[in-house]
Amino acid sequence: MKWSLNLRLWHWINAFVVLGLLGTVFLRKTFLSWRTNSELIMQKLSEYGIDITAEQAKAIAKAIRAPMWDWHIILGYALAVLIIWRVALFFTDSGKRNYVSFSKASLHKKLVKIGYIVLYIVIAFMAISGLVIHFYDVIGISKDTAHDIKEAHEAVYNFILLFVPLHIIGVVVADATDERGIISDMINGGDNKKD
Repeated sequence: MKWSLNLRLWHWINAFVVLGLLGTVFLRKTFLSWRTNSELIMQKLSEYGIDITAEQAKAIAKAIRAPMWDWHIILGYALAVLIIWRVALFFTDSGKRNYVSFSKASLHKKLVKIGYIVLYIVIAFMAISGLVIHFYDVIGISKDTAHDIKEAHEAVYNFILLFVPLHIIGVVVADATDERGIISDMINGGDNKKD
């Protein structure tokens, strides 16, 4: 097999987790934004003759989105486990296959391989920084430092936001051109005869 079941499982679970994390961020920034929803809550309650303060509306809006954000945290734990799993996979034949003959690869293939390494580093940063943000008080760092880490976490998120569609487009183009079967190989394992 070209790709082991272990690596394929990691790939698809990782895809699900990353898309889930992106989805929770999307919801937090759009439909479940406390800024937008707190104003809506104040407006709608006012129509019923109930007046609340902006702080009260903010607390309600944050309470509405809290269960969704709990999923972000759960998926963040999963991402941390996936990082450890991927590091272990680097020591398997299937897991290091992409990096064996790096010097013989075309410039395009070298850039793709480097891109994946950068992605793994970025995902590791996101998992570690997310855990630090979540447990800042337990590990004894200040709220200001946690805020700075959160700012970096949110800035680096943009790399993943850019990588995901580029990865999907790149794989579809590769499957349609010079790497026919690359998508099905990541599903069924592939065949060594294609190497």
